[in-house]
Amino acid sequence: MNSIKSLFCLALFLTLFTSRSLYAVEASRPNVILIMVDDMGFSDIGCYGGEIETPNIDALAAGGVRFSQFYNSGRCCPTRATLMTGLHPHQTGIGWMTNPPGKKRGDSKPPAYQGYLNRNCVTVAEVLKQANYATYMAGKWHLGYTVRDCWPLQRGYEKYFGCVSGATRFFHPIEPRGMTLGNENIKTPPSTTDRPFYTTDAFTDYAIRFLGEHQQENSQKEKPFFLYLAYTAPHWPLQAHEEDIDKYRGKYKIGWDKLRKQRFARQKKSGLISAGTKLSPRDKSVPAWDSLSAEKQKEMALKMAIYAAMVDRVDQNIGKLVNWLKDHRQYENTLILFLSDNGGCAEGGKLGRGEFLNIEKRNQETANSYGTAWANASNTPFRLYKHYAHEGGSATPFIMHWPQQIRPSQKWFREPAQLIDVMPTIVDVAGASYPKEHKGKSIHTLDGVSLKPAMKGKSLDRAAPLFIEHENNAFVRAGNWKLVGRGVSPASGLKPEKWELYDVQKDRTELNNLASSRPEKVNELSAQWQAWAKRVNVFPKQKKSVKKLRKNRKKEPKK
Repeated sequence: MNSIKSLFCLALFLTLFTSRSLYAVEASRPNVILIMVDDMGFSDIGCYGGEIETPNIDALAAGGVRFSQFYNSGRCCPTRATLMTGLHPHQTGIGWMTNPPGKKRGDSKPPAYQGYLNRNCVTVAEVLKQANYATYMAGKWHLGYTVRDCWPLQRGYEKYFGCVSGATRFFHPIEPRGMTLGNENIKTPPSTTDRPFYTTDAFTDYAIRFLGEHQQENSQKEKPFFLYLAYTAPHWPLQAHEEDIDKYRGKYKIGWDKLRKQRFARQKKSGLISAGTKLSPRDKSVPAWDSLSAEKQKEMALKMAIYAAMVDRVDQNIGKLVNWLKDHRQYENTLILFLSDNGGCAEGGKLGRGEFLNIEKRNQETANSYGTAWANASNTPFRLYKHYAHEGGSATPFIMHWPQQIRPSQKWFREPAQLIDVMPTIVDVAGASYPKEHKGKSIHTLDGVSLKPAMKGKSLDRAAPLFIEHENNAFVRAGNWKLVGRGVSPASGLKPEKWELYDVQKDRTELNNLASSRPEKVNELSAQWQAWAKRVNVFPKQKKSVKKLRKNRKKEPKK
């Protein structure tokens, strides 16, 4: 009898121990928040050299890992396709752009350019949902508008508020580029604050609402959550709260030339940019600030002030979200990732487009922009912009913050990393499994690596080079070498003269092209890029030429 009682007690103990162990494992898995901003340049936030007030983002950087060399895909929706799936955009069906509202489906195009997410990929939300994570999203989707099968709720998210298309006005979102809650469009969304409706505020407030509901629903289960918060700021149209603009009025009367020098000096002082690096020259199309009339200087200073106010507002909202995490004891075990989708945006001509001086008209604009001149400053110290594979288009700030696992470091993490690494990282920390098949479809394998070693300052031990391609702009990054080009396509015969070669350890600003002196390295890296391009279906291209599509975009600006 005593032996039976002893066995029963032992079994009960083992059951309780196992259940508690499983609970501990479940509870130890982190919440994950992925924050992306839109069209923000490399140097705009404080910790990357900017004068814009971003104390909350800077605090995440100071308490986490700051990457000095992290790459996006050079454009909004290709970047988002990779961010959500871990795959190269061509593998997901978004090798170019998505189909905007009102346009027909892209089924007649090559599969890599159909314009919406295919079913040979899984989103990070779909993967984490299978790992018993709650999944929420607020903000910009831009992975296919005309096909509802690839909207957020159809691709793994349980709750969603935001804009499914690529851009919308900030104060007065309009159809078909308005706001969506779940699967339903909202014609006139109510404000979530005591100010007029503003998308940046609304995205944050809905995100917090979803997390609050999650906590109530899972108070005993300790179920972790994944939140994707995708701000549209500071993408055009440039619109901000007047009280935020007031903080920056007059600040940019110094002009873009002095601003670039000031930001560059701060980047060198912080160690972000090495001491021997040279600042790229002002864009040739941009006039010297002192050549502008006083009236034009005033207008241009206002444009940058509004842009800065939009970035400032994002930072305020990130602070609001972080405070919620702290107040609800979720902060310590939450991994926060922060980045931008591409470099600063030069769309709209050298001095920008649209109304700025009249407040009422400005806030009704759909595409007013700050132009090449200020984008050149946003991308300090680099050259070129969104659309391009050069550093000005493809380099982004990237921050990882997780108090339980990351100790603050004064050092920059200097190994190159890329969007393809985000999915493996999240899968790794969440204890999830990346599938070979999903809903009867085979899934492409991942090329990226987990960034978890970087949390301890260790090497990523990456074996393969990094690659991107967009609009025939491309690069391959192998070690300290970067082969980058414009017009790289079958039509060009993939000629060597289309490629530029840089040693980015010595020349991060891509000023000393070594292609002519190192033809063997050009051929080596070009062959690697061609093999990658063939594997991920960069070719064949869609029928319309790059030149024609860019001409059409100038007529009717679209993200």
